[in-house]
Amino acid sequence: MTDWKAVAVGFVVIVVVGTGGLALPVVGQIGAGLLGGFAAGYLAGGTLGNGAWNGLVAGSISGVVVTLFAALLGSLLGLAGGPLGGLLGGVGVLVAGVILTLVFAIDSAIAGAVGAWVKG
Repeated sequence: MTDWKAVAVGFVVIVVVGTGGLALPVVGQIGAGLLGGFAAGYLAGGTLGNGAWNGLVAGSISGVVVTLFAALLGSLLGLAGGPLGGLLGGVGVLVAGVILTLVFAIDSAIAGAVGAWVKG
């Protein structure tokens, strides 16, 4: 069962740490997913599966939110190149965002399982 409080805390941790982690493009984002997933899993507690699930949900939601925001921003900035520029800018960012969402989800799930294990 999803513990929405744990997921919300994990989401906030991922967004805050991920924003600061923009200085280290890949490492910062993976670290954000690990910390947020661990927080979600630790707060949810229970079995390894429960921690992994809550970490996965937190990572997936944050990945989707970041992707939608970046795609919107890419589309708006791409409009300087005309309608085609906006489309290509938004779609390119959207594809990169899908990959980012998968990275957030996978490492958050692993860290969530570790968090539940540490707590329990």
